[in-house]
Amino acid sequence: MGSGERWRDGEGSLWVEGRDAPVPLEIAAGYRSRRRGLLGRDGVEGAMLLTPCGAVHTFRMRFTVDVAYLDRELRVLDVHTLRPGRLGRPRPRARHVLEAAGGAMEEWGVRKGVRLRVETT
Repeated sequence: MGSGERWRDGEGSLWVEGRDAPVPLEIAAGYRSRRRGLLGRDGVEGAMLLTPCGAVHTFRMRFTVDVAYLDRELRVLDVHTLRPGRLGRPRPRARHVLEAAGGAMEEWGVRKGVRLRVETT
């Protein structure tokens, strides 16, 4: 999906530069779905894209998450692992946030500078 297109809640596939297989993806683009995010869950299958979004927290979360801050072109600006009860620093250039279970992003090759691609279903 291009940077000028409007995102909608739904599902899709996340493609990581250099990885042969996609990662299952949930897209949270509406106010309610972004606000809820991964709260109330015991884990996540694949990843969740929060858009638009520039900062997250893990208050009331039940598990550790990896958080990748993405720019308009879905290039990774920064990646952090946050335990429950933490407040992530806002990233001024971030337009999207990708969340996954702790350790998943390293396994997928999601790191600073990598370009991601999203295909919606």
